[in-house]
Amino acid sequence: MMGLTHLDEAGKARMVDISGKAVTARTAIAEGHIAMSAEALAAVRDDSAAKGNVLAVARIAGITAAKKTADLIPLCHPLPLTSVSGDFTLEEGGVRVEATASTTWGTGVEMEAMTAASLALLTIYDMVKAVDKAMVISGVRLLKKTGGKSGDWTARGGC
Repeated sequence: MMGLTHLDEAGKARMVDISGKAVTARTAIAEGHIAMSAEALAAVRDDSAAKGNVLAVARIAGITAAKKTADLIPLCHPLPLTSVSGDFTLEEGGVRVEATASTTWGTGVEMEAMTAASLALLTIYDMVKAVDKAMVISGVRLLKKTGGKSGDWTARGGC
């Protein structure tokens, strides 16, 4: 099972032992998009959604999700996050989220950044689904990561 660190020699799932890894500053940036009708986008933009300020709630949801990643993804290590943020861009036909997570620890924060982006998008859906149930979440991906043994990485067409 070469290259799959979450599997042992017999192919059984395991949590990776990070005790020998260097503690370094690590950051990950993830993005995602939610496509929606003009009416739903107006509710987000104008802060007129019945449930309240969509982007403020989505930002908090993303931060909370990053903090809970190890509870949601079975083999993730619980991390001492030093920072989590969510930024939103209103675009023609939808909203783009960019989530950033940072730590100084022995493993990366890619899953925390992607979890933050995903839950922020799901929260936007929940907040405006009364206006548009046909919204589509797509493109959740890692844009960039820094630190750790493997060094820095940037997605093609990313940051």
